Amino acid sequence: MKISGVDIRPGNIIEYEGGIWKAVKIQHTQPGKGGAYMQVELKNMIDGRKNNVRFRSAETVTRVRLDTKEYQYLFADGDMLTFMDKENYEQITIPSEDVGEQVAFLQDGMEVLIEMYEEKPISVQLPDQIEAEIVEADAVVKGQTASSSYKPAVLDNGVRIMVPPHIESGTRVIVDTRDSSYVKRAD
Repeated sequence: MKISGVDIRPGNIIEYEGGIWKAVKIQHTQPGKGGAYMQVELKNMIDGRKNNVRFRSAETVTRVRLDTKEYQYLFADGDMLTFMDKENYEQITIPSEDVGEQVAFLQDGMEVLIEMYEEKPISVQLPDQIEAEIVEADAVVKGQTASSSYKPAVLDNGVRIMVPPHIESGTRVIVDTRDSSYVKRAD
């Protein structure tokens, strides 16, 4: 679908210079002389490169629609992750580097969304929050107020997070996978 360069919005996936790019940030500029343009920060969906591009209203770009499908995480084999299509049980493997830092939060049987472009996986979206167990937590320092102090802790997957002082080793907590932050104690 063709759209004008000034109609690009954050999150749009466009085809540009033979690649697939995601609009990260936009800024509409109308100089005193000349026509208005859209300054767009693009991120390549394949290799992660970033690029700043100016699009004028007369320019058109092709907006790309990605296919999103639910998959179930099965296992890791070295640097490759195996997922199963929940509808037809076909398996695909994706390099762990394509998942990024969130790979530590993958759990057996976890349901994820995989975005595909022309049958090739481009990105893996994990659930926003997961439940994990604290395996190591520092002792509370006496005299610190509970309202503003956090202490370091290690999850069962090896990720280090900051938790409130009342959280101890063995406690199950809810963690935000987007920024590795403590959300709340699990019920």
